[in-house]
Amino acid sequence: MKISFIGAGSVQFTKSCVRDLLTYPAFSECEFALMDTNTYNLDRISEICENILKVMNCPKAKITKTTDRTEVLKGADGVLCTVFNGDVDIWRHEIEIPAKYGVDINVGDTRNVAGIFRALRNIPLMLEICRDIEKYCPNAVFLNYTNPMSMLCGAMQKNSSVEVTGLCHSVQGTVKMLAEWLKIPKNEIVYKCMGVNHQAFYTILEHNGESLYPKLRELLKTPEYYNKEIVRNEMFLKLGYYVTESSGHNSEYNQWFRKRPDLLEKYCTHGTDWNPGLHAFSLNLRLERKNDIEKYYNEAAAQTISTEKSDEYAADIFNARLGDGKPFIFNGNVLNHGSIPNLPYDACVEVPVVADRMGIKTTIAGELPAHLAILVNTTARIENLVEEAAVTKSKEMVYQAVFNDPLTSAVCSLDEIVKMCDEIFEKNVHYLGDYK
Repeated sequence: MKISFIGAGSVQFTKSCVRDLLTYPAFSECEFALMDTNTYNLDRISEICENILKVMNCPKAKITKTTDRTEVLKGADGVLCTVFNGDVDIWRHEIEIPAKYGVDINVGDTRNVAGIFRALRNIPLMLEICRDIEKYCPNAVFLNYTNPMSMLCGAMQKNSSVEVTGLCHSVQGTVKMLAEWLKIPKNEIVYKCMGVNHQAFYTILEHNGESLYPKLRELLKTPEYYNKEIVRNEMFLKLGYYVTESSGHNSEYNQWFRKRPDLLEKYCTHGTDWNPGLHAFSLNLRLERKNDIEKYYNEAAAQTISTEKSDEYAADIFNARLGDGKPFIFNGNVLNHGSIPNLPYDACVEVPVVADRMGIKTTIAGELPAHLAILVNTTARIENLVEEAAVTKSKEMVYQAVFNDPLTSAVCSLDEIVKMCDEIFEKNVHYLGDYK
């Protein structure tokens, strides 16, 4: 068995997946093939993974490493991707330029104008990887962790024959968070979650046959819990359903939280456990990491290696497809094709899917509540536009996508959006080439 990692220098994902796979007997003699273009990162993650093999007592498993994508893909049974195109020094322009126009961005890797340009840079790279998979390991199972998840997966699924789905930890992570708040064992919660990545809603959230939403509403009357996830909690109290992704992310996906200084102060600068929504929060973290990359890897290497499997899905999917074949149900990113009837047929949606020996099969999730469908439809249709723009290199389609972005359109005029996009295009010319 050979499991290949493209962008292996993404430490946390690589570490957890290697360790998680080794909790399954089918992978005890696996080759974990690591690929990264940065030789320092590659050497360090290789050392960390070698230590994982020792801790997990798997002497017949092995770590190989290369900077050559072709080499890492030859004969691969599974591929996990965390790579992205463009250094943090390019990404920063997609946050700093919009700020000049009043568009305040917190993360900027999934949606809004920053996420759109990140997709334009990464879709061609992902399609190149798919072409290589089609050539060197056509039967491989391809799992993507790179954002913007929906746009990358949608583009790959529409333009290649590769078996690919995208993974995010927000669905199971949010269930874990709510279980802790409500003091209920996580495995006793029954849920159905659907929408698009980072904007999926729990249409069912139950314990012992009863909805947990009334209890959650009561809990959020206390500042202690309301302040744990201010944006998400506010969305739940007004929309009636809990959303999957963190407050910082959601604050920049919608038009309600970041368009005025007073709203930023109220919702996005304090109180939330992980990411309250501060301007350029994620960018600053990445710049700090880049400026002291040795410290980052030293801290990763010093962490105690648990022998217990994490909540990440990747190993479970690989096991279902390539290991013992035990079916595994998870929320994956797949083409809609009627799973959510009131979203576009060709949208990339995040819905329950089943992985087994035969493949990854999409379930019929059902319709979203009408008011949520309005919100998610806007996102899905913007993402479809961006996917097509990346393939056809249409500048006009990019403009149209950003025109309709909720946060950007709440702040900027049409002319301002065109000027802003043109500035970002200029900074990305090396990666995007000549858009017409």
